[in-house]
Amino acid sequence: MNTEEQILEGFLGDLNENRLILPTLPEVALRVRDAVENEGATIGEITRVISSDAAISARLLQVCNSPLYRTRSPIEDLQTAISRLGDTQVKNLVSSLVMQQMFQATSDVLDKKMRRTWEHSTTVASISYVLSAATKLSSDQAMLAGLIHDIGTLPIIVHAEDIPELRNDPVLLDKIISKLHPIIGEKILRDWGFPQAMVDVAAQHENLVRDPGTDDYDMVDIVIVANLHSLIGDEHDHDHADLDWKTVPAFKRLGIEPEINIVDIEENKESLEEIQAILS
Repeated sequence: MNTEEQILEGFLGDLNENRLILPTLPEVALRVRDAVENEGATIGEITRVISSDAAISARLLQVCNSPLYRTRSPIEDLQTAISRLGDTQVKNLVSSLVMQQMFQATSDVLDKKMRRTWEHSTTVASISYVLSAATKLSSDQAMLAGLIHDIGTLPIIVHAEDIPELRNDPVLLDKIISKLHPIIGEKILRDWGFPQAMVDVAAQHENLVRDPGTDDYDMVDIVIVANLHSLIGDEHDHDHADLDWKTVPAFKRLGIEPEINIVDIEENKESLEEIQAILS
């Protein structure tokens, strides 16, 4: 058994035996979700939960006043912002805004890898948002789906700090991440109690030939297409560099021509920049 196989076996064993330390959803996101899903909760109660985190409160107000939501007049208080956005959108936005807190590592080398993962995730999130605008799917949920699609990468990077073979070999680390992050991501989102549609995103976004048994598109299709578009112009090596997009069924289900670069369409550029600004 070579080094790569040993490391893979070690990760899978730790995951199956619940020894692998997985990230937990920040408390404010859990409390907001609980409040929103409580049918008896009032806007005032949801406001009090969010206002306990000053940073998230400020960013939610910033989002609500951004060009993305195009309010007629400035919104200056949190309760009005929550009322304007609606419970479900607030829940998704809070979950999105707290994600960046998780993308941190203690060593400089791995912190660089973590930052690159976050930057990639925000790019996929912004493209997912734009793609979803032409569908029946929720744009704010598509943005969140883009942010969490690679969530399984986090515990691998964190654990790599204790494995010299991974810490000192970025090529091997990328191989391990490529093979394991969908499996670990699925486990994380199940533990967080995310909807099955989001769990499927983490588990299946690398399965480019997936057949869901229907011609209808879903959130996985959105993220697959967004993920591929995010790699255009990427100077780093990646698994899909030589892929013919015409072989990816998600494009057909979404009614998108594989030859079209979504990012370069002028009317999309402003939205992409706005979402990147929100998440940065």
